[in-house]
Formats: sequence, C-alpha cells, structure tokens
Amino acid sequence: MSEIIRDFKGLLERRLLDLERLPPSANLLQVLLGPRQVGKTTAVQQISKTWQGPVVFASADLPFAPAQEWVTAQWQKARAYQNNKTLLILDEIQKVPNWSSIVKVLIDEERQRRSGMRVVLLGSASWTIEEGLGDSLAGRFEITRAYHWTYQECANAFRWDLNKFLKFGGYPVPAQFIDDPDRWQRFILDSIVEPMLSKDILPLKQIAKPALFRQTFALAMSYPAQEIAVNKLLGQLQDRGNSTTIKNYLDLMVSGYAIRLLEKYSTRPLSKKSSSPKLIPLCSALVHAFTQPGLVDEDNDWFGRMFENAIGAHLCKGFSEVSYWREGNDEVDFVVAIDRQVIAIEVKSGRKKSISGLLKFKSKFSGSKTVLMDLELGEKFLLGPDPKKFLMNLI
Repeated sequence: MSEIIRDFKGLLERRLLDLERLPPSANLLQVLLGPRQVGKTTAVQQISKTWQGPVVFASADLPFAPAQEWVTAQWQKARAYQNNKTLLILDEIQKVPNWSSIVKVLIDEERQRRSGMRVVLLGSASWTIEEGLGDSLAGRFEITRAYHWTYQECANAFRWDLNKFLKFGGYPVPAQFIDDPDRWQRFILDSIVEPMLSKDILPLKQIAKPALFRQTFALAMSYPAQEIAVNKLLGQLQDRGNSTTIKNYLDLMVSGYAIRLLEKYSTRPLSKKSSSPKLIPLCSALVHAFTQPGLVDEDNDWFGRMFENAIGAHLCKGFSEVSYWREGNDEVDFVVAIDRQVIAIEVKSGRKKSISGLLKFKSKFSGSKTVLMDLELGEKFLLGPDPKKFLMNLI
C-alpha cells in the first residue's frame, strides 16, 4: 500500500506556509485535534520530510506526564537553530499539566522576538485542549481537525466495499486483521479503545467509578443512530449510578472523539435541551469492538442501523451542528443547515421506513429542503470528501 495522504495534512501544510504572509507579531499556533490512531502524527511527519527548514519534534506521551519545563526545553531546542523557518511540533500536548499557560508565555515571546518559527500542537482529548485554548490562548491559534478514516479513504487504501466499511471502518492499522474478526476486535479493544479511555478520557476528570464509565461506553456503542433516554441506559448498567453521572460520562465520550450526541431539532432552545439524545458513534470500528461485525451481513436491520450511523458520522465531519427531529410517530433522521437553509435528511437502506416524517417536517418548517438518501445515494455521499458541497448540489 502506498503512503496515504489525508486531506487534513494538506490543509495544515497550507496554513503553515500561509504564515509567511503574516507579520511575525501575528504568528499563530497551529493546533491539530482528533482521535488517536487516525494519522495525526503521520501527517506532521509527512510535512516534516519536505519542510524547507529545521524541524523539532517531541511527544508528551510518556510514562509520566512531563512538567511545563518539558515544553520550554523543546521550545529552546527550536530557538537554537536561529532560523525563521524552524518548525516545532509538540505531540499529545494535553498530557502536560497546565500546558496552555506556558505555551502562552512562549508564543508571546516569539511574537515579541518577531520570529517566524512555526509551532504545531497535536492533541487527542478535545475537552482538555479546547479548555486550554479558550482560557489562555484566545486570538493566538488556528484549529485543524482530523477525523476517523472515511469510506473513500478505506476504499482507496484497502479496496473495501460498503459492507466492509460498515463493519471495520475508521482506523487504518487493524485493517490487516479483518479476515480474522476475533483478532481484529481484540486489537480494537486493546490498542485503541482502552488507550482512548485510560489515557484520553478518564484523566480529563476525577471519575470515582472507572468501571461504570467503561460499562457506559460499551453500552453507548450498542445503540448506533438511536435516540435513547439516559434513564434507559442507566437501567441496563450493572453498577449503580444516576442520570447526571451517565450524562456527564456521555459528554466525556464526546470530548474523546468517540461519539456525537444529537439534539432534537427545534426552534425553541428549551425543547432541544430537554430531548433525549441520538447517539452517533463516530466510526463503525468503535461499535463493532463490542458487537460482532458479521451482524452487518446477517441482520438487515443492523445493516440499516449501521448505514444510518455512517451517514450521521459523515455529516458530523462537515457540520458543527447536526440534529434529528421527531413529532409523535413522524421523524427525520438528520437535520442540518447550510447558511440559513435547513435540510431534513431521511436515510433508507431497504428497511421499511415511511417518508411521512419528511413531508411533515417540510410542512411544519416553511422553506426547508428535504433529501431522501437511499442506499445508492448514501454510498455516493459517503464516498464524497465534502458533505456540505454534496448536499448543496442536491438542493
């Protein structure tokens, strides 16, 4: 397999080069955020190979969390080159306690020195990173987001069809094990899910019951593209907890790039917040870490659920806000907006599903557009790199 170049690599590289147009006093940190094992480090290493200047790369993913002095030491290594095109890359920056305060001091010094040094920060726990950016670094950074591997990327790299993507999609390394589903599943659990939980999510907060959190995670992955009340989840857990705890756990999973929680679409904010969330695991592999992948081939209903979830996850890559809608027996799978144009999307994969929800939505929300995404159109959508452009062409 030839080396894969992910889309976000090109975007990050263009942004680094574009800094040449800015005065040194306006130097911006470049922040690359996304889940582990999707190619963030590989992308910056690819950039490093062709970078026209010195490169300093260091990772904070160490057995013990490094102190702020570690950041200063790496920064000083980069400064020692005395070259305006030096590139400093700090991976897993969220592992450094109070990392944002020392980065603020150092980037402000860089601006005062009128240095052209570029700085890239990589992180795999969005809550920690975004809290630090918001608290200390306002106006000093630009974010590039890395997502799980898309159907298009898996098809190009591994010649996968839609069924294989719905079973195994999201991570490149375990693709070599798909002919042995038990081995593949074990790899996902041991090398992706457990590090995500123990290193990226659980350290975000002081969690009194890690075992309950892990149970909640596994249970959430069993409800792809389903609207579910938090109390229903609570009733299926072995350990005792409460609805507030479970809701907090789900929010932490969002911070770890594992799921998105979709609110009910409404023009009334209170109605949105009081609704049960629709769970969208952000890649198929996370679902099938806990459920046998073969169900996609054996159970038409499960295939439809995974197909709908894949559409939802792809929408979440292109839109910061994705909702669903329900009123009585009428429902719409997904609702998004392009500019101010509201678009209702119903996904049909062969399961018996009425389109009455689309008709009711269109009559209730004047001026809205509707899209009926069957298997053929849905596969084309998943193969497209830009969800917004695809939908704009349809409406």
